[in-house]
Amino acid sequence: MTRILLLGGTTEANLMAQAVAKAGLAGVYSYAGRTEAPMGQPIHMRIGGFGGVEGLQAYLAREGITNVIDATHPFAAQMSRNAVEACAAQAVPLMALERAPWVAGDGDRWTHVPDSAAAVDALAGPPQRVFLAIGRQHIDAFAAQPQHDYLLRLVDAPTGSLPLPRARVVVARGPFDVAGDTALLRDHATEVVVAKNAGGKGAVAKIAAARALGVPVVMIDRPRVPERRVVRTVSEVMAWLTG
Repeated sequence: MTRILLLGGTTEANLMAQAVAKAGLAGVYSYAGRTEAPMGQPIHMRIGGFGGVEGLQAYLAREGITNVIDATHPFAAQMSRNAVEACAAQAVPLMALERAPWVAGDGDRWTHVPDSAAAVDALAGPPQRVFLAIGRQHIDAFAAQPQHDYLLRLVDAPTGSLPLPRARVVVARGPFDVAGDTALLRDHATEVVVAKNAGGKGAVAKIAAARALGVPVVMIDRPRVPERRVVRTVSEVMAWLTG
């Protein structure tokens, strides 16, 4: 009997869960637990980590998992690394459902950096109005550049004080549209956007808005993950599961 572990937290994972449920397959949707109010899913949900590679291996064995689908965010690299190692150790087939990265086009003014630390360094210099569109996990690092006026967009409202002396917070959950993000950048008089190369359609609006307004983007490239089979669509994963 097929029993699926779906590593989720993305739009793609939500669509995958719907397809699994529609096909009548047994599955568990796993949230990392970083969002206070995760979306409900049509298959069983679990929230929280596994306890590293060994914990994930034990879970696969204990729950009789036959297939793992990694549909986590492209920047959830540690979870993806753990999945590769644990699935190999347990001989459980693994498929990654991963959105294609964004590629700079005409009108884009991107500075590529390898990680968040390099993005912090890229902001050295005079004060600017910065749209820090990276989620909440790495905000603390930007306290090293306190001279800027930051705009943050978060899924959940901050529960405590922010490490940035000048910051405005917008609480919102995507997907976003170009018109809304263009208005947001204009309202903030944004001079530079810092973004992760998440790819996909749900978060690309800010990139299109920056292009339209001629605003430069500090683009954080995706972290490296060990080699694994990667597809772009839910239908490809379903063919793998049912073929």
